[in-house]
Amino acid sequence: MKLSVIMPVYNEKATIDKIIARVLAVPVEKELVIVDDYSTDGTRDILKTYEGRPGIKISYHPYNLGKGAGIRTGIRECTGDIIIIQDADLEYSPEEYPRLVEPIVRGAADVVYGSRFYGTHRVFMVWHYLGNKFLTALTNVLYNTMLTDMETCYKVFRSEVIKDLNLKSFRFDIEPEITAKIFKNRRLRVYEMPITYDGRDYHEGKKIHWYDALPAIWTLIKYRFVN
Repeated sequence: MKLSVIMPVYNEKATIDKIIARVLAVPVEKELVIVDDYSTDGTRDILKTYEGRPGIKISYHPYNLGKGAGIRTGIRECTGDIIIIQDADLEYSPEEYPRLVEPIVRGAADVVYGSRFYGTHRVFMVWHYLGNKFLTALTNVLYNTMLTDMETCYKVFRSEVIKDLNLKSFRFDIEPEITAKIFKNRRLRVYEMPITYDGRDYHEGKKIHWYDALPAIWTLIKYRFVN
């Protein structure tokens, strides 16, 4: 089964070459779908050197739209049987793709979440941790589920599942929108698996902030009651 890797990118000049190399080195059939969200730090110049390479597709937004818009653009470009979302920093490990897709490949799951709190992870940023735990707990209450990490980047889907979600978010509220729409469909089989996580802090380029929790809360509540 072919894997499509969606990589939304914004100002990741320091890491983009490394993460592309790591994704391409994973020994599975795949395509890498990169969406640059109007980077201004030289990332675009680096990406242009990859244009035309087999197995890589690159799209460029004409102005900054947000992570959610990058994911939505990527979904439209994917041709694989399975889709995974990959941040362009080095927080998540592409080497774990084979294990994450395995429940879908063997027909046991429709969606797989990679949980940072089950696996090996960098120990720091307690307020980020508590905010994530709050959003995950709210998700579990609203959607009657048992997630440990709603905000994880590593979400893996059968292609038709994510293509049918009709996603609308433009920014970081894409994560709760995906989760809300996944769990409103009680027929979907969702698994959660441990992953390693090498989180970075704001000095290292982390972009999500405490105030991004506010639209996330609203998104979780909104989609509980509307489509």
